[in-house]
Amino acid sequence: MKRFLALLATCATVLGLTALAAPQSAVAATGCRVDYTVTNTWQGGFQAAVKITNLGAPVAGWKLEFAMPDAGQRVAQGWNATWSQSGSAVTATAPDWNAALATGATADLGFTGSFAAANPAPSAFTLNGVTCTGSTGEPPVVDDGTPVGINGQLHVCGVNLCNQYDRPVQLRGMSTHGIQWFSQCYNAASMDALAHDWKADLLRIAMYVQEDGYETDPAGFTDRVNGLVDMAEDRGMYALIDFHTLTPGDPNYNLDRAKTFFASVAARNADKANVIYEIANEPNGVSWSAIKSYAEQVIPVIRAADPDAVIVVGTRGWSSLGVSDGSGESEIINNPVNATNIMYTFHFYAASHKDDYRAAVSRAAAQLPLFVTEFGTVSATGGGTMDRASTTTWLDLLDQLKISYANWTYSDAPETSAALRPGTCEGTDYSTSGVLTESGALLKDRISTPDHFPTG
Repeated sequence: MKRFLALLATCATVLGLTALAAPQSAVAATGCRVDYTVTNTWQGGFQAAVKITNLGAPVAGWKLEFAMPDAGQRVAQGWNATWSQSGSAVTATAPDWNAALATGATADLGFTGSFAAANPAPSAFTLNGVTCTGSTGEPPVVDDGTPVGINGQLHVCGVNLCNQYDRPVQLRGMSTHGIQWFSQCYNAASMDALAHDWKADLLRIAMYVQEDGYETDPAGFTDRVNGLVDMAEDRGMYALIDFHTLTPGDPNYNLDRAKTFFASVAARNADKANVIYEIANEPNGVSWSAIKSYAEQVIPVIRAADPDAVIVVGTRGWSSLGVSDGSGESEIINNPVNATNIMYTFHFYAASHKDDYRAAVSRAAAQLPLFVTEFGTVSATGGGTMDRASTTTWLDLLDQLKISYANWTYSDAPETSAALRPGTCEGTDYSTSGVLTESGALLKDRISTPDHFPTG
């Protein structure tokens, strides 16, 4: 029996993936792990469990191949796959009911086998025809203690935003104001303060499309966005690229602009681990089906260049999950966007949106991956008195549900939603009590607490 003891340990192998052809335009994943374990032995036979874990982008079909140590070791009966063997070569092909593997998803299969004398582990695992590479194919992310250094490339797993260790994480950060109006607020000093004093995980880059924004100078605004992505990356923060559509509210009005913009920024930033794409800020006056149609045309443009990044889709009623239009999250749950590795946007302003909105988020979070890409501590107008009690209740809920958020705004705009007092961006201090508004002081206090990102 001693010859079998070594087989009782799990053999972990990291594989490269190539997606099989499928009707949903599957994108090749960057890696997976195979755990092979002998779970039982008897005279002349054994039982083995095989677990595939997809570590990369989603695949729409899979075929696992490996070599038995000799032709005398045979698969007798297998499950959760279609098994075949020729000589020592074994093939397990995905069944229809488990053909797709989302990022972080697993497939558990196994077989009983017979052997002549010895029973060493099989070798030369491949998945979808690609031989084991020993890595995911992605450049390693160095853990330098920053949010990106710790978490690496993010992905959606279940209803959560997850890190490179497949553990749920919550990002907390700030949104710029319109970069066409407040570009002076986003410089080396302000980014250093946001990363090191505020200890923010995330910078949301609000690029308005209308209102003197992108449509007036597509190349210039694309360059500004890329520059801020680099500044966030240099400081270990995630960058949420916001295609900030507000008026008109139908995102399809800007469909061609969106395709042009996202094709450019996705191609340029595809190798970065810190980029998240927000494809429509606040759809309004438009149906969910129209928003869904827009998303299903823009997402493939991003995926063609950047197959791995998380994409955030705006929702109806100024990204209220439809609540502000008298609807709710069920329209999304019943008719989700046909894409993977995506999240859905929710926005709130604490003085205007209270218990009924919080109830909708609590319900939706059990079935949808949510990202609060924008919220304010004041009324929906961006002004009025800060509602500390409602803001605190909201932030406690988001913490409890591990929903990431960005506050509106890291700017010195003359409105109470701004975190910085007017005139702050003319100087170099973005952190001390003298330059923070009441809203800014509250958010800095919340964001700067330890993240405790899980790594195991």
